[in-house]
Amino acid sequence: MSRSTLVALAGALLLSACDDTTDSALSPDFDREANGETDAGYVITMSNAIAGNMAMVFPRGADGSLGAPVRYPTGGTGTGGGLGNQAAIVASVSGRHVYLVNAGSHSISVFENRRGRLRHAQTIGSGGTEPISIALTSRILYVLNDGSPANITGFSIGGDGRLTPISNSTRPLSVAIPNAAQIGFGRGGRTLVVTEKATNQIVTFAIVDRRPTAMRTTTSNGATPFGFELDSRDRLIVSEAFGGAANASAVSSYLLREGGPVTVSASVPTTESAACWIVITADGRYTYTSNTGSNTISGYQVASDGSLTILDSDGITATTGVGPIDMALSRGTQAFLYSLNGGDQSISILAVGPGGALTPAGTTTGLPVGANGLLAF
Repeated sequence: MSRSTLVALAGALLLSACDDTTDSALSPDFDREANGETDAGYVITMSNAIAGNMAMVFPRGADGSLGAPVRYPTGGTGTGGGLGNQAAIVASVSGRHVYLVNAGSHSISVFENRRGRLRHAQTIGSGGTEPISIALTSRILYVLNDGSPANITGFSIGGDGRLTPISNSTRPLSVAIPNAAQIGFGRGGRTLVVTEKATNQIVTFAIVDRRPTAMRTTTSNGATPFGFELDSRDRLIVSEAFGGAANASAVSSYLLREGGPVTVSASVPTTESAACWIVITADGRYTYTSNTGSNTISGYQVASDGSLTILDSDGITATTGVGPIDMALSRGTQAFLYSLNGGDQSISILAVGPGGALTPAGTTTGLPVGANGLLAF
């Protein structure tokens, strides 16, 4: 595949972002105790299918490999195509509950989770149209609705994980159609962050009594701010896709403050195309961005002050399948990084080594067209 074709693919994914049949709505051993056996883990994505969205749970081996998925209907529908987003699927800190968006039916689904065995608990309207991203704390959830007009809307989380809308919590973004990418909480749930690709803005809201206060906007260091992650010290790392332009992508780091993000490292180049998704290791020492137009991942070392140094001079820490559109680090030891690839409907498996190095460890194929979101346990 030519580089120009890859860049075109990246552009299509930015503008937007095998239909499967259901196996079961409830794993038969959901209520069964583990009887002493141990599971290496599991990976969750969703089909995003127009005919009916499915949560897809892949069992994970000790070597990082993925088995055949079990599918769970969400009670909503997807769009069948790219959403141009990050954080479509999130989990509570304990992992006990999983939340995901149904962009086609404008809703959010809640699942109880027992070691990868899911039970559907609720599907509720998102408070807007085309929900694409979720931010979560222990007590509240906010969803980013990217339809026209775009907004954010809040929900209280009950002890059973179910959602209740928070009155007077819906807020517009900076323009009606910002082509937003992600929503996320800062430390302690005191601030909400939203990236807007069309306006090149990073939008923040202070949270008071569970509700957003006045919106603040900060111009991104680079064009097309996309995915981001915040660590426990409120270091905010943001990918910059630069509209999918060839070899133009970058990553910036900020410190999240009351008045908005304060730049630490401005637009450190990946030398690759369409950097869109971001993950940070649990220890905060490394961050990775997936380059949709180059089929690569670029890694950076993160200093204690949040400044970034690229790991590889050519910007290529690893290669992936075609069109990487999301990433997830396995919880716990974080021994594996998974890349969801929208161009060839695959998941690339990468072992995380010393110094942030990534080594290929396999590929899983046969995902539905339009699959979206990724969690790894």
